[in-house]
Amino acid sequence: MASAPRCPAGTGRACQNVRMSRPVDALDASFPIAAAIALDLIRRPEVTEQWPSPSALPHLSVGGLACHLGRQAVRAAELLPALSDLPTLESADNHYERAAWVTEGSPDKASVASGPDEADAARGPADLHARSAQALEEVSDLLSRGAARDVVPIPWQGWALPRSEFLLTRQLEIVVHSDDLAVSIGVPTPEFPAGVFDPVRDLLVRLAVRRNGQSALISALSRSERARNISAF
Repeated sequence: MASAPRCPAGTGRACQNVRMSRPVDALDASFPIAAAIALDLIRRPEVTEQWPSPSALPHLSVGGLACHLGRQAVRAAELLPALSDLPTLESADNHYERAAWVTEGSPDKASVASGPDEADAARGPADLHARSAQALEEVSDLLSRGAARDVVPIPWQGWALPRSEFLLTRQLEIVVHSDDLAVSIGVPTPEFPAGVFDPVRDLLVRLAVRRNGQSALISALSRSERARNISAF
């Protein structure tokens, strides 16, 4: 029988709670673990050394990508305690079905250069490390005390999500962009425990089926001789 995934250093009890929590609470327990793994990756010396270099994503520097990854915890810290008067979508699936960036495709060079990622990168790695660590501490405190709202606004989209679905969107961003950043700096992609990875995997599969159809997914996963390139986005 396969052994259980190992938990990151310093998160043992919280990591155990990922498997012990009821489904409605699972993301409250798993998100701080995901953010802690992302913070460990952001702090790697390879990120600092390659800060101004191009990343694996078009038009985005390694520093800009690291800032985008770190922003997931920062956004959570800002929005989890916020009141919302926005219409509430049912799920993360609905969120990604409606989000403009999904349908518009990859941003062009000008929009990336003028966006928040490169602006944050100009402030340097130390600033990112401090902001991300502070955000992780605040998020962990909000969730452990039960102080996070049940419905969380996403102001730049114009809607809100139930807290678990909001955390799932941020967790997806962390898992996906951790892979992008690791590839960009030439290090292994972090391994996430099942409580972090499995909900993201399942969401990506659902989104890929919606975009490409069942047949394309079945072929990609089971038939190398007729596999197609599919993506959730």
